[in-house]
Amino acid sequence: MADRSNQGGDGIRTFPFPVELSVGGVGMQVGPMGTGRTWHADAPLERVHRIDFHVVMLFGAGPVRHMVDFTEYEAGAGDLLWIRPGQVHRFSRTSEYRGTVLTMQPGFLPRSTVEATGLYRYDLPPLLHPDPARLAGLRDALGQLRREYEDTATLPLSLHTAVLRHTLTAFLLRLAHLAASSAEARRQRSDSTFTLFRDAVERDFATNHSVSAYADALGYSRRTLVRAVRAATGETPKSFIDKRVVLEAKRLLAHTDLPIGRVGAAIGFPDAANFSKFFHQHTDQTPAAFRAELR
Repeated sequence: MADRSNQGGDGIRTFPFPVELSVGGVGMQVGPMGTGRTWHADAPLERVHRIDFHVVMLFGAGPVRHMVDFTEYEAGAGDLLWIRPGQVHRFSRTSEYRGTVLTMQPGFLPRSTVEATGLYRYDLPPLLHPDPARLAGLRDALGQLRREYEDTATLPLSLHTAVLRHTLTAFLLRLAHLAASSAEARRQRSDSTFTLFRDAVERDFATNHSVSAYADALGYSRRTLVRAVRAATGETPKSFIDKRVVLEAKRLLAHTDLPIGRVGAAIGFPDAANFSKFFHQHTDQTPAAFRAELR
């Protein structure tokens, strides 16, 4: 198969949704996890990479360790891992992946469904632990979706695709309800001050590292911002900003060949020495050592 991966402006390699591997060429896949299964022939599953589509894994066994945006998550039987487009992740070389995996292409579902199911709620944790009742509902919905996906003989393609969209929506609504019901998600969603701050950081972290500047831009006092961020995350606004900057630095160091000085400049450190000092302070590694460890 031809390599259809691409690199964005930041040089990070992104793998596209493999429409040619889907039954009937529809914008989703669902099936068993296991050895030899992949969503892209050239995707380095055991090395850090990212994808431009959604992945939901329902694990039938564990433990499984999986890295998402440089955080290691450990999943057990009955847990779900939801990876969204653009998130950097890596499969574990030592874990045995068993269960069901769902992949879906952005644009397969209508906008109203996307909004109702929170498909792009990057603030929600990737790893979900449903209770027995919710797990049973999710398994039933995913099982029905798989049966509809594999049944290509009963309906013409247009109706088959429509049924898939409706069945997928039913599963995602259950999944979204599980994600939104966590205590952390409730705190983050209810605090509009934190939400505005989080969105501003995501937009401007490469050029603005100042808590006071964010407070001024949002029309809050520094004290109000500190209280809101601490209530939502348990950390200070400065720590929240620094974590986002460090994450971007790790992405660029792992996925590009940019000189370390240019990596620093891309995230707001025109002086390479200051960037190295900042990175070491937050990771206990130099940028060069972190890059070498991944290659």
